Amino acid sequence: MEKYLGIDIGGNHVKTGLVDKDGTIHDFQSYHTSDLKEDGDFIEKFIDIVAYKLLGHKEIHKVGIGLPGMITKDRKVPIEIPAIPELNGQPLYNRLKERFPDKEFYLENDANAAALGEYLFSKQKLPSTFSFITLGTGIGSAVVMDGEIFKGGDGNGLELGHIRSRNDRHLEANIGKQGIINLATNRLEQYSGTTMIPRNQPVSATKLVVSASEGDEFSQTVFYEVGEILGEGLIALIRILDIKTIVVGGGLSASFEYIKPGVWKELNAYLPPYYTKALDFRLASLGNDAGVLGAAALCFQV
Repeated sequence: MEKYLGIDIGGNHVKTGLVDKDGTIHDFQSYHTSDLKEDGDFIEKFIDIVAYKLLGHKEIHKVGIGLPGMITKDRKVPIEIPAIPELNGQPLYNRLKERFPDKEFYLENDANAAALGEYLFSKQKLPSTFSFITLGTGIGSAVVMDGEIFKGGDGNGLELGHIRSRNDRHLEANIGKQGIINLATNRLEQYSGTTMIPRNQPVSATKLVVSASEGDEFSQTVFYEVGEILGEGLIALIRILDIKTIVVGGGLSASFEYIKPGVWKELNAYLPPYYTKALDFRLASLGNDAGVLGAAALCFQV
């Protein structure tokens, strides 16, 4: 069975794996992004990783790469990669083709790639049109429309995390990982009840998720408010694109059950029955494999 090399470039790790058409990952490896950034030579070290993978698997002809940021419309040059600014404006596609002229490379925003991976490899049936939201360090978003990635006018549409939100901030600043920590820290100062969240230590996102799952009222209240804020953003997305299926993934999606009530409160309050009667708000199924599977999925859609 033909296999494809999927590479998920992230702010913390660069993950690689060979993926076959049924979504099975082979030879998975992860590298610390910080190691590749040493000496400001990220691209050369990254290309060496690609060379190592291709040397060990000469049968691979197509490579998909997910990038955490904006990319040119022709999908050849990263424009703005906040976690790895060394990539900004660099001709990554051309550098790869120069080194490996007989291979095909497909570059895409990582949220777009993950959405496509969810569509092709999900353990749950999805419609051909849906929105994919990633909750983690930042807020990623994408839409698969009629089975294809929706890219917007110049290729960088659907940046939900950067729409204006509460407190004169972007949505990502409110409910990205640090935003949730800030929210919980502020609410903890006002909270007089008992809670599993230590008051004499910095608030941890992981501790919030774990304590919410163990019934901690304070943590659940924080995630309810996170859901309200997310719901406000989703209303705009749903109304503008006429989408009725929302899939949520990312590292903080473990809090999905506690975020969902706040989301539904907003959707029910501000959307007509045309949407609410048909709306499907669900958890993604690919978990930590979404990045690599999504990158490999780019090789299918040509």
